[in-house]
Amino acid sequence: LGDVYKRQQHDCAIGAQVSYPDLAGFGRRFIDMKPSELTDAVVYQLGALDAFARVKGTRVRYVKPHGALYNAIAEHEGQAAAVVAAVRECDASLPMLGLPNSAVRLACDAAGVRFVAEGFADRAYTADGRLVPRTQAGALITDPLAAATHALALAKSGVESICVPV
Repeated sequence: LGDVYKRQQHDCAIGAQVSYPDLAGFGRRFIDMKPSELTDAVVYQLGALDAFARVKGTRVRYVKPHGALYNAIAEHEGQAAAVVAAVRECDASLPMLGLPNSAVRLACDAAGVRFVAEGFADRAYTADGRLVPRTQAGALITDPLAAATHALALAKSGVESICVPV
């Protein structure tokens, strides 16, 4: 609750970084879940975070899948639809962040959920617009000037939100 309170004090938006139920792997491992089970897992996470936020007089303002789920819903239509269904069930007004030209964007469009195209200042992209896996050389942009130049290029390409590592 302390972090929620600090964010509220400083007028920061609280976002739900939902993931697979993979505590040991910190959500970084793909889990081939049934869509209904994935929807339930995301509803659980959104509901829990929103309850903590409301106790402190604020609320969740957006959803951004984390780790393996973020990457999976770029292409996996069933899982993308399951995550979007969870958002609709909890609060259809919550925007969903994700990769442009992705399955989750199509699922959001079909469900009437606002999609926000996101880019990463510190990550390289493949030719088809996916993130280069962290296990590959050149996946991370570590030079601050190169990351800033990359962020500007992303903004010019139509990306609405840019993730900057802290």
